Amino acid sequence: MPERPEQDEAPKVRRGRGRRPAAEVRADALDAAGALLLDRGMAQFTIEAVADTAGVSRTTIYKWWPSKGALALDGYFHAVESALTFPDSGDIEADLRAQLRAFVHVVTETPAGRVIAELIGQAQTDPDLSAALLERYSGPHRALAVKAILQARARGELRADVDPEVLVDQLWGACYHRLLMPSLPLTRAFADSLVDNLVRGIRA
Repeated sequence: MPERPEQDEAPKVRRGRGRRPAAEVRADALDAAGALLLDRGMAQFTIEAVADTAGVSRTTIYKWWPSKGALALDGYFHAVESALTFPDSGDIEADLRAQLRAFVHVVTETPAGRVIAELIGQAQTDPDLSAALLERYSGPHRALAVKAILQARARGELRADVDPEVLVDQLWGACYHRLLMPSLPLTRAFADSLVDNLVRGIRA
């Protein structure tokens, strides 16, 4: 496995003169934020480093993100979004299993697990980050899972009295508990067991 680059070796984007489209600037900032966050963690993540790496001004970054935490969260989501896409195969058991396995893989086999634990911890004292965590990360992910469960219920796969909000808490809440309180391992087998135990009680 190649050695990770030293912190002062982070690639810097060199830009030509001229005003770039806002969408391009924002995308560059998110790319830089995600890469730096997963490489260094929250302790050494700074807006200055993101600005320098992305080739944008700190003023521009503050225009979109009110705090380091809010920028870190968006950078994190940008980095892991594709890996955590909720599947839609028409089989809710298969979809829940696939999504939970993907989540466990991301948070246990990549730096993302350490980072989201740090973000959740910092959100306890950073109101901007706390609000962003709900609005941009946990809220949207929860909504996707709830939507999938409601669709499965409408298809007749699940009992009519199944509460999708509680179901989401039972599955992902258990995973986050093991992530944040690691007295027991968070594994693919654990994720499968959660789904197995749950579907036995919610099948139509």
